[in-house]
This record gives sequence, structure tokens and C-alpha cells, in this order.
Amino acid sequence: MRANTLREIWAAGKTAVNGWLHIPSSWSAEIMAHAGWDSLTVDLQHGLADYQAAVTMFQAIATTDTVPLARSTWNDPAQIMRLLDAGAYGIICPMINSRAEAEAFVGACRYPPLGYRSLGPTRASVYAGADYARYANETIVTLAMIETQPALDNLDDILNTPGLDGVFVGPGDLGLSLTGQTGMDMREPTLAQALVHIGQTTREHGRIAGIWVPDAATGQTMAQLGYQFITISTDTRLLSTAAQTIVKTIKE
Repeated sequence: MRANTLREIWAAGKTAVNGWLHIPSSWSAEIMAHAGWDSLTVDLQHGLADYQAAVTMFQAIATTDTVPLARSTWNDPAQIMRLLDAGAYGIICPMINSRAEAEAFVGACRYPPLGYRSLGPTRASVYAGADYARYANETIVTLAMIETQPALDNLDDILNTPGLDGVFVGPGDLGLSLTGQTGMDMREPTLAQALVHIGQTTREHGRIAGIWVPDAATGQTMAQLGYQFITISTDTRLLSTAAQTIVKTIKE
């Protein structure tokens, strides 16, 4: 079975850099894959891709060694299993607030006896190899999103979920839940304190802490706090920023 290089990076004590795909295009996914990200996540929750677009994006990512991941729209076993069958090598699941929800999520990603995933890796066996089903349980990555006060309160229980590889912080929703304020100011004291706590607690449990950040400098700060899966910006933001910069420069 094709190796999941994210696991190799983490086993070496290093930090993986992940890209985020909102644009429902195999071409933009291919361009991003060739940029050198360790992994790329097709975002079905807040991105514009549906399942069919996600499949073509996985195919585009497969032109490189970049690891294909997906964020599901919800803790929906049917969708999670389809994304894995399509070749996603890991799932980031939003709004996990309890151990019971984390167990349901992990169970959807694991074949029996470790879970209840249905057997039928249609494209996954082509992408990963004919022995996919034999090694999928130890290869697929599961990251539960921590985005609310209840999730923060239940962090230890969530991290004790068998088969869960780690957590992924959505700072926008977490900040909204903790402060009642929208925005993405990761220096806001209440949110900043929570981010330190999540990073430390996750490492103490021997799990992987991941987070979305707006830029590389913030990503470096999060890595220093123990986060080993840093997602920087999105394809939409990168395109928009580059275009605005060029237009502003030439007009001036």
C-alpha cells in the first residue's frame, strides 16, 4: 500500500505543512499539489467542491506525492466513507464536541473490528494499491476539529478516543464560541490561551495537533506551541492576494 507520508513526518518529530482547497477545480488542485505542500485538503464543508469535484481533485493531487485529505461537511459516516473510497488518505471532521462524537467519526474511518466502515474502496485501491483494505486502518489519518467551548471542555476525553490521530483547531469557530466575536485574531487573549492549552494537552496525550493559520509567520508560532500539522491560508485567499497585489502595483 502507498505510504501516508504524513505519518512518516510525524514519526520523525517534524511538522507537516498542509494546503487548503476551496476552488472546485482539478486544475487548481494540480497546481497546488505541484507547489510542494506535504498534504492538501479538499474542503467540502466551506469550500465549493461537491463529491464529484472532490474525486477529480484527488486525481489531480495524485500526479504528485502530496497526500490527499478531505474535510467532510459534517460527522456523516456515509459521506466520510465515500471520500475514503475515493482516495482520501485522511479525514478532518468538523464540530466534534464529545468522545461519543469522536468515536462515531473514527469508527466510520476504520474497517471492522476497529470500526464500522463498509468495504468497497473503489478508487482507493487504484490509488493506494490492491492491498488497500488490509492496511487502511493503520494508514488513514483521523483528525477531529476542536471548534467550541464544549469541545475544549471535553478535550481530554476526545483525545482518549481509540484510533483518533489528533485534533484540528478551527480558530474562527473556536474564537466565536469562546468570545462571541467573529474574526480571525489569533492574538485575542482568550483564544490565544486556548490554543496554547490545546497544543500542550494534545502533545501530552501523544496525539497530533493541527490548526489553520492565515500566514506562514503565524504557522511558525503555532509550530513552536507544539502543533505538527499547519494549514496555511486557502487556494482562494492565495489567488486573491496575489491578484490584488499585482493589480495594485501596476496601477500605482
